[in-house]
Amino acid sequence: MGNLINTIKKFISNKNTVTILGFLAGIIVLWAFYNYRVNRAIDPVKVPYANKALTASAQITKEDIEYIEISREFLNKINIITDEKQIIGQFVNVGTSIPEGGLFYQNQVVSEDELPDSLYEDLEEGTIYQLPVNNETTFGNSIYPGNYVDLYMKANDDGTILIGRLIASIKVIGVKDSQNQNVFDSSTTRTPARLIFAVNDEQNQLLMAASYISGVEIFPIPRGRYYTEQEGETTVDSQRLVDFINSRSMVAE
Repeated sequence: MGNLINTIKKFISNKNTVTILGFLAGIIVLWAFYNYRVNRAIDPVKVPYANKALTASAQITKEDIEYIEISREFLNKINIITDEKQIIGQFVNVGTSIPEGGLFYQNQVVSEDELPDSLYEDLEEGTIYQLPVNNETTFGNSIYPGNYVDLYMKANDDGTILIGRLIASIKVIGVKDSQNQNVFDSSTTRTPARLIFAVNDEQNQLLMAASYISGVEIFPIPRGRYYTEQEGETTVDSQRLVDFINSRSMVAE
């Protein structure tokens, strides 16, 4: 036993042996590190991607998302969102788009509050007012940004159906669909949901007050066209409509 121990001590104390053992240890460490990196690289991670093209200002829904597996190594090199909770309900940033099959990058996805809108940026004075509309009230989606319209109002005044032009010649500065997308920004057919105007404070107060009165309808009529009075309706002037709004409004002075 003593001879065996001495032999081992001599083997270990040999400089060549120490060099070989150090070299082998280094090889083992390098191999272990390489193997770890390879395993990390090929270990797939599920990330969301767009299953259809999403244009600027579009709201992202759960139905717009599917998943794909990518390597962690690739994931570490790109700035993408991996958690659907940071995507669903958010919006595609203005000035960008997400193609079908595209990943969601951090700078492409913003909240509604962060969503810039050129309509607001270009507004020099006045207040943005958004009027709910549909295909029928926009004459088959034939009202475009830049067009001028008259805003008509219909209301039931104790059994008398009042109808008339509330505001004359107001410029349309935007037409949006229910997903906050500009209706005429692409060749895709989109259904109008809101006409957007810039109004002064008096007009904004009037329109907001009217929107809170039960049974009141505000609808656009393109300039050059006229509303045809229906049976049972009474055509009145704008002052009569204003008086009606003020008499029924909580914000009336």
